[in-house]
Amino acid sequence: MQRTLIKTEDGSHSLYVNDLDEQYHSKHGAIQEGKHVFIEAGLKHVASHNNSPIRILEIGLGTGLNAFLTLIESEKLNLPIHYTALEAFPLELDLITELNYVECLNEERIKNKFIQIHSSDWEKEISLSELFCIHKIKGTLQEVQFDETYHLIYFDAFGPAVQPEMWTEEIFNKLYSALKPNGCLVTYCAKGEVKRTLKKVGFTVAALPGPPGKREMVRAIKT
Repeated sequence: MQRTLIKTEDGSHSLYVNDLDEQYHSKHGAIQEGKHVFIEAGLKHVASHNNSPIRILEIGLGTGLNAFLTLIESEKLNLPIHYTALEAFPLELDLITELNYVECLNEERIKNKFIQIHSSDWEKEISLSELFCIHKIKGTLQEVQFDETYHLIYFDAFGPAVQPEMWTEEIFNKLYSALKPNGCLVTYCAKGEVKRTLKKVGFTVAALPGPPGKREMVRAIKT
């Protein structure tokens, strides 16, 4: 899978996938999107309704931006987080070192933590700080079996037009089962078909204001 480094409108990097004619993040701003969808609408919502530690599952580790934002937020909130990240096609380390998230976020003091997100062993639980540990799983969502349940799912797969197999009733049933009661799933995608499928498997779906460049996003609650 050939990937090309690009710069989004907020100055932060994303990757363009030539084979899919798709990019990893919004062209309007990778960091803006990550903060809005996953931190503000996801993590802060869950943290306000649950005792710590918070267990998060990310579908699509990708560039590691969402994991890095979550690591930073764990320190700000003094919130213990266990982060499980699923990725079928890990990035090469030389490409990761070109990403400018550390500089854009003014987090040079923990640059090594961003690199560790990618360089740490797969299939092992690794502590990156006193508050944040990560467990990376290499594989597809279709093949993996989850041994635990989560408070929050970051659903960050490529869009339905590019990866329709990731947005099916079967997939959302699997994710519904992987959530704790009152757990939630957040995603940037608010297409009508996606919302209908989420409702069909049992989620209570809310369309929230989207990040810059998008009218809506979705937060789905397991009620």
